Amino acid sequence: MPETATEQAEPDRPDLDQPDLDQPDLVQPDLVQPDLAAIARNLRAEGMTRSQIARSLAVSTWRVTELLAGEPARHPGLRARAKDDLRERARQLRADGKTYDEIVEALGVSKASVSLWTRDLPKPPPRERGTYEFERIAAARRAQWDERLAERDDERKAVKSVAADEVGTLSDRELLLVGTALYWAEGAKDKPYARRESLVFINSDANVIRVHLGWLRLHGFTNDDCSFALSIHESADIEAATAFWEGVVGPGGRWRKPSLKRHRPTTRRKNVGGDYHGCLVICARQSRLAYQRMEGTWHGIVKGLSGVV
Repeated sequence: MPETATEQAEPDRPDLDQPDLDQPDLVQPDLVQPDLAAIARNLRAEGMTRSQIARSLAVSTWRVTELLAGEPARHPGLRARAKDDLRERARQLRADGKTYDEIVEALGVSKASVSLWTRDLPKPPPRERGTYEFERIAAARRAQWDERLAERDDERKAVKSVAADEVGTLSDRELLLVGTALYWAEGAKDKPYARRESLVFINSDANVIRVHLGWLRLHGFTNDDCSFALSIHESADIEAATAFWEGVVGPGGRWRKPSLKRHRPTTRRKNVGGDYHGCLVICARQSRLAYQRMEGTWHGIVKGLSGVV
């Protein structure tokens, strides 16, 4: 029977699973692997950092560390993009005894760069007062801050002036409360284990002494009811200090012998010079009841704050 269309023989197809014996074997060329270690070392010699080498070779920094095994460490003050001429000049200036600020001013670089380049060099000795370099640096700093400090000083004075004007004249009640709080902070106080029910006050501020004297007037004490004594270092001008306090408190009263503090040469005191007048001690005689009223007034002030603080 003749073959139908569906039964016609298909054309021969090559068997993909069988090797073609008629074709010669194709030889694949060997791929040449680059010497990453040599490349990494060359890049390192050019001044690149590990991170830059890693980006250039598309590898991790850990891989770069392996490739650079055995390479000597670079100088800690060298960076990839640092300018060699500026770095060398900075190191020379540092070796000559220049400070960071002077090197920054001379080279026009940041202080961080100067520190990075020269931190292995010894620190120069401090400049002595009176030398040209010390005075020049001090003058530069003063010029930088004088204007700003003057503005702050003007602002400070303005705020204090406005606050002082807002107070006005004190009433007797206001003076009573202010004087009581001041005494509780600075005066001698009675203790259960040491009864001292008398008004004894000591301070070195002349205005504080004036407020305390005004407060004593409210309790009926005059200068004749008080005794005064100077407490001061033995190295100070005792006569000048006594005259100063006599001018503050005015006439009257009994002046006792000054109490002298021993001078210690090793102590660096700030309260020296012509403005140092020591402390004035004021004792109000027969002031037991006045002391008790003072302490009661203080407790009243504290009680009056209930619900406020």
